[in-house]
Amino acid sequence: MQRPPFTALAAVYDAIMADVEYDAWADFVLSYARDGGLNASEALDLACGTGGFTRELYAAGLQVTGLDFSAEMLALARSRLPEVNFELGDLRHFELGRTFDLLTCVFDSLNNLLTPAELGQAISRMHHHLTPGGLAAFDLNTRLGVRELWEGDQIEGLALTADGHEVHYHWSHHFDPEEEVGVVQAFCRVMGEAGQSQEFVETHRERGYDPQEVAPLLKAAGFTRFEIVEYPDYADPTPETPRIWVFAWKEGQA
Repeated sequence: MQRPPFTALAAVYDAIMADVEYDAWADFVLSYARDGGLNASEALDLACGTGGFTRELYAAGLQVTGLDFSAEMLALARSRLPEVNFELGDLRHFELGRTFDLLTCVFDSLNNLLTPAELGQAISRMHHHLTPGGLAAFDLNTRLGVRELWEGDQIEGLALTADGHEVHYHWSHHFDPEEEVGVVQAFCRVMGEAGQSQEFVETHRERGYDPQEVAPLLKAAGFTRFEIVEYPDYADPTPETPRIWVFAWKEGQA
């Protein structure tokens, strides 16, 4: 019943995450890019999963490439967006041999990197894949956000897949103070035909990153101009901010 992260979950991910505001996040990112004078045409969506945010970038008229480490998630993304190019890759080491005007990585995907060194590797790969004058935009749960992920440390509910199957889910969270990571046990029961069901559990781990930890990693990667803000008003983060957004420009002209 125990499965690796983002494998069995792929089949029910869109049903459980149906309320995620990918459209609002895309408007947040694209508005910032436009206000900064970026006329982006090509985008790379990192940790794209099943393509929820990728779809919004594509709908905005961008030529998009999606990248994710989960073959199962990418299979869903390809079926959802056959016009988009998707690549299998690791955030820390990917090499696509080209650059992009806009790079995105949303929904606390970078929190799955459990050390500052790994996060620094990912940020360096972003800088490498940006066109001069391009923008990297990503979010991160802070240390507070990971410690206090959900009220009551659990969520549960019932969702329906696109083919009409019921998904009963119960996800629990606890914070490990020794390792400084949040641990989510994601249990799902998928109801099939004739009352049959399939159950699985995936264990997901996240590390929180505060602005003062992220800024040196941005500088080390080569980003000299960046902002770390709150959603949705671009305000400065406070100690009570659970999630930050980072906008980092690569110096130079396209």
